[in-house]
Amino acid sequence: MSFDGLFTKAMVDELSRSLKGGRINKVHQPYKNEVILTIRANGVNQKLLLSAHPSYARVQLTNEAYDNPSEPPMFCMLLRKHIEGYILEDIYQVEADRMIIFEIKGRNEIGDISYKQLIIEIMGRHSNIVLVDKTRNVILDSVKHVSFAVNSHRAILPGQPYINPPEQNKQNPFQAAEEDVLKKIDFNSGKLDRQIVEHFAGISPLFAKEVLFQSGLANRTSVPKTFIRMINKIEHGEISPSIRLSGGKETFYLFPIEHLNGESRTFSTLSEMLDRFYFGKAERDRVKQQGNDIERFIINEKEKNEKKIDKLNETLKEAERSEQFQRYGELLTANLYAAKKGMREIEVINYYDETGGTITIPLDPRKTPSENAQKYFSRYTKAKNAVSIVVEQIEKAYDEVAYFESLLQQVQAASPKDIQEIREELIEGGYIRERQKRNGKKNQNVKPVLDHFLSSDGTDIIVGKNNKQNDYLTNKLAARDEIWLHTKDIPGSHVVIRSKEPAESTIREAAILAAYYSKARDSSSVPVDFTRVRFVKKPSGSKPGFVIYENQQTVYVTPDEETVLKLKNKGL
Repeated sequence: MSFDGLFTKAMVDELSRSLKGGRINKVHQPYKNEVILTIRANGVNQKLLLSAHPSYARVQLTNEAYDNPSEPPMFCMLLRKHIEGYILEDIYQVEADRMIIFEIKGRNEIGDISYKQLIIEIMGRHSNIVLVDKTRNVILDSVKHVSFAVNSHRAILPGQPYINPPEQNKQNPFQAAEEDVLKKIDFNSGKLDRQIVEHFAGISPLFAKEVLFQSGLANRTSVPKTFIRMINKIEHGEISPSIRLSGGKETFYLFPIEHLNGESRTFSTLSEMLDRFYFGKAERDRVKQQGNDIERFIINEKEKNEKKIDKLNETLKEAERSEQFQRYGELLTANLYAAKKGMREIEVINYYDETGGTITIPLDPRKTPSENAQKYFSRYTKAKNAVSIVVEQIEKAYDEVAYFESLLQQVQAASPKDIQEIREELIEGGYIRERQKRNGKKNQNVKPVLDHFLSSDGTDIIVGKNNKQNDYLTNKLAARDEIWLHTKDIPGSHVVIRSKEPAESTIREAAILAAYYSKARDSSSVPVDFTRVRFVKKPSGSKPGFVIYENQQTVYVTPDEETVLKLKNKGL
């Protein structure tokens, strides 16, 4: 992973400069594996994110906004009890491992000096956040509990002594010299990058490959020199945080990774870079976990209606044969004298054929000729009546498909708070049952929380990311002469510019937001319609979020995540 031991060292240096000596004012735990500490240091409040996420574990300062649960988790309550109001005395890394220890000092409830350690272990799916009473070296609690049944080396449980992860017996790269590199690597065995990872602590395959790339012709002279040179730069803080886009995949590190092709973008701090790299990634993962059942239900309902349309079209084709049944009935009535009960078919002159040919009419031998004729007239009447009913059902099924396609787009662009509103909409629509709430109360008359963005000239732009938000934004919040935007004939968000006469640049930026929060997020030259709110109407009895509009103009834009992030940060 990119967040290796070398990256951890650089992050510790950055956090030390920003937070050391600061006071922990607030503790929040917005999600199961993530904690936010608000720390007052150097005259400003800063948010420290500690994440033990199995895929996105990291430690960083963040400017992102996080939604906090109405009831804080037990671990959050315990952190508030033990470290709120305490001073962050020191931050350091354990050897060259992905472990960061925050030394915290304060007074407990009886006024005595108390020392705590907040230990963050960044180890993929085994990542953890552990609060330790330093004086007794006893674990007070952790985000994840690990018993001896899971880990024979140590247990991460309240009351247990804190034991470091098992030693890997690797060389600390910050204490290595060129001769150490020569001793560790067998240049005759090949796979030099793997050997570097195996013998030196905190080294990721990404860094090892970069060492070989920058060594040019990898040999006993170039590799050790390059390795030590790169390590020394990191040790002295000579870094340039960078994200490289190569082959459609983003990679971040302490400096531009030259062995990967593609565009590279640098940032002023590691935390700024991580905010950009993880923008939306961790949130979409949480949405996937929380809304997996909703997404599966929506996909199933969409597919069910698509199959229904296929069956109804087959029925419609059958119904369109009604004229043939009418013709059989009339020709049989005209030739009743020639038909006899017990016949299975009869060949008669086809008066509808200009050439004067004949036609064979199938008969039910158990019925009289008159009864056979009446049977065809009945089938004609039934088929004729079915056409209008089937056409109506097909239209309704197409509406359902369009509705569930829009919901699917909304789930894929949703934040965790948006998922609950989508769930409520499906409950209100009678599609799913309401879950029993612990307190038995419903959240009534709660206004949706909308996402705000600021255009380059400071104009407020609001985005609705689900049908509840769209209805509220368009039909209640927006003024009649403000500008409303939506992707043309593509499922997406309602967007409103809080201005009657916005600049062209603001309209374009709002259109980029509309395209980004739509099904066409990954497309280019996306058509976005815009008009005044007064020209947007919601038909009576229509689905949530559905509107019709007129007097629109169309602008073509390409969704750009950089622009979205810039406008969002300005709107926070």
